[in-house]
Amino acid sequence: MTELTLKPGSATLADWRAIYRGAVPKLDAACRPKIKASAEAVARILAKGEPVYGINTGFGKLASVRIPGEDLETLQRNIVLSHAAGVGEPMPVAVVRLMMALKLASLAQGASGVRAETIDLLQGMLANDVIPVVPAQGSVGASGDLAPLSHMTAVMIGVGECFTPHGRFPAKVAFVSHGLEPVTLGAKEGLALLNGTQFSTAFALAGLFEAETLYQSALVAGALSTDAARGSDAPFDPRIHLLRKHRGQIETADALRNLMAGSAIRESHRVGDERVQDPYCLRCQPQVMGAALDVLRKAADTLETEANGVTDNPLIFAEDDTALSGGNFHAEPVAFAADMIALAVCEIGSLSERRIAMLVDPALSGMPAFLTPKPGLNSGFMIPQVTAAALVSENKQKAYPASVDSIPTSANQEDHVSMAAHGARRLLGMIENATAVIGIELLAAAQGCDFHQPLASSEALEAVRKLVRAEVPHLDNDRHFHPDMEKAIAMVRSGAAVNAAGAVKLPGIAL
Repeated sequence: MTELTLKPGSATLADWRAIYRGAVPKLDAACRPKIKASAEAVARILAKGEPVYGINTGFGKLASVRIPGEDLETLQRNIVLSHAAGVGEPMPVAVVRLMMALKLASLAQGASGVRAETIDLLQGMLANDVIPVVPAQGSVGASGDLAPLSHMTAVMIGVGECFTPHGRFPAKVAFVSHGLEPVTLGAKEGLALLNGTQFSTAFALAGLFEAETLYQSALVAGALSTDAARGSDAPFDPRIHLLRKHRGQIETADALRNLMAGSAIRESHRVGDERVQDPYCLRCQPQVMGAALDVLRKAADTLETEANGVTDNPLIFAEDDTALSGGNFHAEPVAFAADMIALAVCEIGSLSERRIAMLVDPALSGMPAFLTPKPGLNSGFMIPQVTAAALVSENKQKAYPASVDSIPTSANQEDHVSMAAHGARRLLGMIENATAVIGIELLAAAQGCDFHQPLASSEALEAVRKLVRAEVPHLDNDRHFHPDMEKAIAMVRSGAAVNAAGAVKLPGIAL
């Protein structure tokens, strides 16, 4: 595994992407003095004997209950065990790793009162690939992602299960096998570990990274579909987009124009084509996909800021031994970002499905019905288009904004919540749906371009078609379609379709 130096408070999106893809974070040594000062501040606060929320009191609605000194370790253990109340399927391991790294960076900024040895255990778990089994449901995205982060923290005290390179084991067994020891949580530590937005932020970042690949794959498939339909590249002329001034639109048009540059198919109908305008699914790609890119970039900006923030409560200010209770655990920024990503993903898939529908309709495409040389005897791409429509409809339902929902919790103490957790958690499923739609479009577009032989598309698009044809032959007669679709979907999911067009630089979420 690649090691990455994690600088708390100033990590980049590229850093978080690398961790999501498997890099192992190691804290920058420069953060150590702040960690030490924060833990020492908690000790001094305790010595004053005054009630301070989360340090020597109960939690939530029970904040007025004072806890004696001899019970403080029990208090921290109890909050972890009682709050580990999640349900559902385990989080994907890659997302748990990202969540742990986000928590590591938050605690290491020296505003949480957590000791170095506790932080080192979290870092050691990541280094040894000992990843807690965390049920994915149970957070409302306020007062922190309490349930999932409690499951993560429970493993740190030897309770629960872990995924390891050798399988799934009880926490204590996994720790012994990898030379780790459970920690006894000190004052404030349990609360600091389970309080924060790291679950929601990890899922939102994972969705963002996968959505970037989806967006770029859709550009490639859209350009190939435009050539398959013998569509015009005039709508991608930069003069059009400079007048509207949206950056995403301008860059998307540039990418589509460059993807089609040099296409013999395009040149074959530049003069004398009776069609005046193409359908919106071709003509308005810069406007729709460019807007999606702008939205993804705004979400990226919000999530990069959130990933570098401190979101537990109370916060410790070592310079004057102050513990301040606030609401940084409220994940409203993450909820909004997740909703934006969901809207973009929904529209990317929707536009792609319309291109598939256009290609299979002979009245619009001028090609054989359902892209089969013998329609009637063969159904061709009839049902793959239906599958794409079903997936797009499912994504429309899932795209309803989570952030507009709220439900009171904790006996009305926590009376407004963000719903960022499931707003972010839905993203990977939505992206998988849209990925399948783009995969189907790749097959349909390649099939359409086949009908124009011996004319070829551009160099970049021919490389994409070659990639498809290396795995999936031209469809002459009906065959078992599912394996073909799975291969094309894999090309989108892995980024292979984007890489095949690598001669053309495609815009992404980086500003």
